[in-house]
Amino acid sequence: MSASSQEEKKQSRQVEEEHKKKTEELRETIESTRRVAKSSFGDATVFIEKYLEEPRHIEFQILADSCGNIIHVGDRECSIQRRHQKLIEESPSPIMTPELREKMGSDAVKAAAAINYTNAGTIEFLYSKGEYYFLEMNTRLQVEHPITEIVTGVDLAKEQLRIASGEELSYEQSDIQQRGWAIECRLNAEDPLNNFTPAPGKLRRYRSSGGPGVRVDSGVHTGFTITPYYDSLISKLTVWGMDRNEAIARMKRALYEYIIVGVTTNIPFHKAVMNNEYFKRGELTTHFIEDRNIIKDVEKIIEAEKEKGATLASALGADDKRVAAITAAVGTYIQNTKSGTAK
Repeated sequence: MSASSQEEKKQSRQVEEEHKKKTEELRETIESTRRVAKSSFGDATVFIEKYLEEPRHIEFQILADSCGNIIHVGDRECSIQRRHQKLIEESPSPIMTPELREKMGSDAVKAAAAINYTNAGTIEFLYSKGEYYFLEMNTRLQVEHPITEIVTGVDLAKEQLRIASGEELSYEQSDIQQRGWAIECRLNAEDPLNNFTPAPGKLRRYRSSGGPGVRVDSGVHTGFTITPYYDSLISKLTVWGMDRNEAIARMKRALYEYIIVGVTTNIPFHKAVMNNEYFKRGELTTHFIEDRNIIKDVEKIIEAEKEKGATLASALGADDKRVAAITAAVGTYIQNTKSGTAK
């Protein structure tokens, strides 16, 4: 059950099988969900929907101009989430086949055509046990649009401006071809060991990754302050590879090179996922973090990095202030995390 007015189903409630057999408990759950919906959104209307086990979040990018042309620009897998918000996206989806892409892409285009849609947009689906179900439509460019641009060569922002200017799309459906594999990690100022709580603060040192197949979308710099008033996103780190294995390898390297000092980030979380065997095999669900106990792996990575930092500082000498500062920052993070005061 979820409120009809919320953009994303962050406050959905699952009604277990036994509740279905108890009319009174079901009624109480409905009323409780309605009260929350009314309080949060001013509208007590709720949806009752089928609950899917082991779902994957798969979406299709679409472009629709005012001349009646509508195309999809391929698929994205967005199943790695916390609190129903995406953290890692990739294109294409590990389970996608040409036949499934043709079917789902066609349905996405039909959905946009049914409402005479004009703009860039995303049709989102839940996929479970060989079937897929419409989830929602986002009438804008998504945070994860870079992975689509990288594997297709289509500048989605440029096409959106062309659409807004009343021009026709630059592409037909037959022009859209996916090449290679792209993965995006959302680097946030948040603490994965504290239920991904936002960790605002000032960036005392910032250096992004680079090199072949690496793209960084960001607007921060050393001295920039991540405030508590907006989303905690620091940057979007995107990599491309000839295949999924190469993309994962490049992401590992890019995460290793990324330096952010001054705030707690979720970089250790991303490192843990990239090293996870289930992720490497593409065995994903929206419950991946909980089901695969990723946080335990995050703890191990943080401890290991603390030891490496101390060893490096010792090898280079205590007079190297930069190394000492980084080592101290990691040490402080460990201490604060253990005491529950990480920021």
